[in-house]
Amino acid sequence: MALNIYTIIRRPVLTEKSSDRINDLKKVTFEVDPKANKASVKEALEKLFRVNVESVNIKIRKGKNRVFKRVKSKGPLTKQAIVTLKDSQSFDTLAQLVSGRLVIGKSAASNGTETTRE
Repeated sequence: MALNIYTIIRRPVLTEKSSDRINDLKKVTFEVDPKANKASVKEALEKLFRVNVESVNIKIRKGKNRVFKRVKSKGPLTKQAIVTLKDSQSFDTLAQLVSGRLVIGKSAASNGTETTRE
């Protein structure tokens, strides 16, 4: 199966360490396809979310060995991309998207309250 921009980015990583990176270092962490490289991750993020990516760091975590009733197995390989963005405007948009607080638009009510994605 060939990689395209929709299969490269799997999901955002929402851990305590990744949320500290978002707040302190202005970096966002995603789980990506194991076949993806830095250039393909950068291209996918720029096309999907319309942001300017400064740098991409890749972290590979090999699967853990497990034993269950004398049967050995190995967990899946996971790959994470730690992304640094160029400008703060695109960072704010992407950070809100990752944390689930992206503002979709005005509601139909006349009071002008905004609806959020949850």
